Amino acid sequence: MTTSIIVDTQRTVTPLWPVPQERRVVTVLFADIVGSTALVNRLDPEDVRALQQAYFDTVAGVLHRWQGVVEKYIGDAVMALFGARHSDGFDAYRAVRAGLEIQAALDRRPMVGDIRLRVRVGVATGEVVADLGDVVTGGHGVASGAVITAAARLQEYAAPGGVALCAATARATAGLITQRQLTPVPVAGRVPPVPLWHAVGPVRPGADRHDGPLIGRRRELATIRDQLGGAIRDRAPRWISVVGPTGSGRSRLLHELTRGLTTVDGTPVRWCVAACQPYPDQVLAPVAHLLRNIAGIRHSDGPAVVHGRLVTALTPLFPPTRVATAVPALQRMLTTPDGSAAALAGAAICREVLLRLAAHRPLIVAVDDLDRAAPAVSRFLHALFHAATERALPLAVLTVHQPQWADTRPGPARRVTIGPLATVQSGRLLRHLLTRAGQPVALVDRLLPLVGGRPGHATAYVRSLVDGADPGALALPEAVRRAVGAEVDHLDGERRAVLMAAGTLGGLICGAAVDRALGWTPGRSAPALRALVAAGLLRPHRVDGYVFAAPALRQVAAERLPRALRAVFQRRAASVPHLDAVHRDVNAPDQGAGAVRGGAVNGSAARSAAVVRIDTVGARAGRLDAVFAALAPGRPKGATSPTTPWPRDPTPAMAARPTVSSPHADAPAGSPRLRAVASAGDEPPRPATTAPRRAGGTSPRDIGRPATSVRATPAGSAGRWTLAYVDTVPGTVRAKPRPPLISRPYGLPAAA
Repeated sequence: MTTSIIVDTQRTVTPLWPVPQERRVVTVLFADIVGSTALVNRLDPEDVRALQQAYFDTVAGVLHRWQGVVEKYIGDAVMALFGARHSDGFDAYRAVRAGLEIQAALDRRPMVGDIRLRVRVGVATGEVVADLGDVVTGGHGVASGAVITAAARLQEYAAPGGVALCAATARATAGLITQRQLTPVPVAGRVPPVPLWHAVGPVRPGADRHDGPLIGRRRELATIRDQLGGAIRDRAPRWISVVGPTGSGRSRLLHELTRGLTTVDGTPVRWCVAACQPYPDQVLAPVAHLLRNIAGIRHSDGPAVVHGRLVTALTPLFPPTRVATAVPALQRMLTTPDGSAAALAGAAICREVLLRLAAHRPLIVAVDDLDRAAPAVSRFLHALFHAATERALPLAVLTVHQPQWADTRPGPARRVTIGPLATVQSGRLLRHLLTRAGQPVALVDRLLPLVGGRPGHATAYVRSLVDGADPGALALPEAVRRAVGAEVDHLDGERRAVLMAAGTLGGLICGAAVDRALGWTPGRSAPALRALVAAGLLRPHRVDGYVFAAPALRQVAAERLPRALRAVFQRRAASVPHLDAVHRDVNAPDQGAGAVRGGAVNGSAARSAAVVRIDTVGARAGRLDAVFAALAPGRPKGATSPTTPWPRDPTPAMAARPTVSSPHADAPAGSPRLRAVASAGDEPPRPATTAPRRAGGTSPRDIGRPATSVRATPAGSAGRWTLAYVDTVPGTVRAKPRPPLISRPYGLPAAA
């Protein structure tokens, strides 16, 4: 379906994305032939043509395999973009792997006759403005930014057959690519000289270190342990799916489980764990990882050692004839775990090995980052689970992945969602990280609203401080930006548009403001907002509307929009009226059911409000009178505490509307007015007379305060109301304490 959005007077139509351009962080690869001028001068034009075709075909094939987009051919140079339309957080890694593979492919293949080409490759990472509709091979002018020139300059300083990296690319691929830092080089227009790295080759990442204390997650740990224990105890295989966004601590949770759950009812439990690396060279690499885990095989072991360890592992499980035929097939899979028939045959034997291990001893098969794996790995796990179910084996499958992963899990799969840490837990984690890093603990207060309850974000911010980031600015760390950008890019066109438009709105996010910003018909954004909540990117606010699940999401979503389009969205949304409520920080974690948030007012006038949630006082109507007693300008004679009951009236204490012609005709200065405002589908409170006031008009606390009113607004569900002062002194925010339980006055409806 073609979607259109009108920005001022210019109408842009794109097939998938309502916003025509985005500001994005991309990685640019620039490859150029060494000595091409001299080579062309000594060749016949027909040979030059054949040479160019062979060269471009080889380079383009490698780039497409690593999901790069060739933007242009410049003479004998090739420029490609990674992450121009869709990012997975590993754009720089894919670009460097492509550069290394281009060099290897050209070394292996003579182009024309016996001519072998040598090329220089430069890889740079930075921000561009990309025309998303033109991100196709050969789409000239797709991206604009200084990073394109930087990549071209870098390749000039690369050695023939080498791949040169900028500082941002080196940071993005640290731990994934072996690098060697070179002497900084002078670049025209850049002072001081530019740091330079040389990519040596890919490395196999080691296991993450988890040496700090685990903070929070006790409920999730207990839930998973109960599920795993039940599968083993009942000999009923279970599939537990641990789901959470990047930075939520999924891998740490798996680490704690493998370390803590070693027995069930006194029976030892065996763990078999595999991790899926980003873009493995072979599709069955995680299955090979499981086999190495079973047999205790290291990557550095030679063929003889591998053969011996496999024989030792299989001898207790299979008869000798079966061991003799299985070991060579498993060795072939370990050597080349691709999708060939030989590798698939080895994977089938590996599956049978796991099943026989479970028959001898309870087994838990865990796969981390399963969303990175090829579909063949999912099929392997499904076949393992169904076979274990048919045999009633004490086996459990534990998978860890992101919420956006769309694999179909078995029907009995249990899903455990990893949510954000509570505010207190995030503070404890930050204090621990800052202390261990030698940073001032006073930074906790500034970092707390930025991390959004994600342990990975907290770690990234502290690491950026150790690396020299300015504590006064606290810019978004690159690692967080990459991970959050990948979360945004998992969305389809309309949901991305809604999220990015919501990022430009201050305070709470409401569907009306999003519709107005995008120029959509009212209500069109509602399904997308609900889908964003289901994806874990937004969460409903307890008063009304939505808030971002993590502060970094709002920042990345808003910064993706070009400046002009961002201003258009803000101008359109500014005309939408908002709630008469005050929210200090709508993205801060909840401080409790009765917390009051204050800050910038949503609405056309800057007004303050003191908010009291009736539903937090209690569901019983008898608890409401204490709220109104707290809001009244004075207490009845003899009332000395919030627990003193008001005089028994035959009518409710809350007035839906004034019954006199003038709302303020008999109201002295400072007297509050209660008014119930209901949204469509809500039943407003029943009309009643106003609550009694003490003779004399005002109480001492109301002297000098202008007349106020109290408005009751629905809190997002029928029967739940919020009372808020409006038209009070600007800048004043007053929160009433939660009153104790008291008896219900006569005449107050039970449904109030």
